Formats: sequence, C-alpha cells, structure tokens
Amino acid sequence: MSIEEPLLSENIEGIKNLSQHTSTPIALGERLYSRCDAKPYFESRAVDILQPDVCHVGGISELRRIATMCETYDVALAPHCPLGPIALAACVQVDACSANFAIQEMSLGIHYNARTQDLTSYTKNPEVWNVKDGYIDLLIGPGLGIEIDEEQVRRLSAGAEPWVSPGFLGPGGEVRE
Repeated sequence: MSIEEPLLSENIEGIKNLSQHTSTPIALGERLYSRCDAKPYFESRAVDILQPDVCHVGGISELRRIATMCETYDVALAPHCPLGPIALAACVQVDACSANFAIQEMSLGIHYNARTQDLTSYTKNPEVWNVKDGYIDLLIGPGLGIEIDEEQVRRLSAGAEPWVSPGFLGPGGEVRE
C-alpha cells in the first residue's frame, strides 16, 4: 500500500528524493506535531499519505486542520493511532468528516497489548470496535461515541507508575527516537 516512514521525518530532502524515484506512495507524519511541521511536506509534494497522531498534534481541532491541509494538497489522510480508545475515537470523528480519509490505524490485538489490557478493556461499549470486513461502524454515542469504564480505569491504574518511553539509541549512543 505504501512505504511508511522510509527516513527520519526531519530528512525532507531525502524523502522528496525517494518519492521521485518510486511509484509506491510515501506515508509519514506520526512524528510531526503541527500544521507548521506538515506544511513543508505538502509544499514539496514529498508525501502521498500523511499520518498525524491526534495525541502528538494536540487534539481533534489540530488534527482536523491538518486533514483539511491534506485535502488542499491532494494528500490522503491515515491517522496514526496505536493508543487507546479515547485517541482512536477522536481519530474516527475526524476520519468521518474528511473527504481524503484513507485508512485508520488501531491497536486492537496489537503485539504490545498481548496478555494485558487491549483497546476494548477500558470501555463499557467495546462493541464499537468490532471490525466487519475491514470496517468499523461510525461512532454514534454522545461525545466521542465511547463510554469509558471509569471504575476499571481507577482500579487498573491504582499504584501504576508513569510510563516512560524507553527511547531508542543508535550504536554510537545517538538518540534515534
């Protein structure tokens, strides 16, 4: 379908060069944090699919603005969302009103949730994430369309330590991510 994040996102010239040498669509954007970060990719025509993360860009409003910019530049929208039900529900709301929406990432059954909580664990209406023929139904409940199981969230978070990204270092000790 596409080449995802073929180079570090700060290497716009390299991504533009690669895009001129392949017919496979280039997708990136999960490490971009605003419309301003995305704009150079649009202007240089370096990407075909943008993957902004609703949590990284600051929420639904900025994600929607980025989606509109994508449409203006004829770039498909495929929001990045390996997170939980609130982030995914926010993405789905933007997906539903974006003419250039292509595909939605979701963490249902993803490897790092194996034998622990999953996308459906924290909601009282987990059926909203039932996938049928590659699709989920539009969320129709109030707000984002999901009902958080606050009692379960409190129970599971009791005594929890804040999560810290492990980071990724290269062989020379340089920060990679």
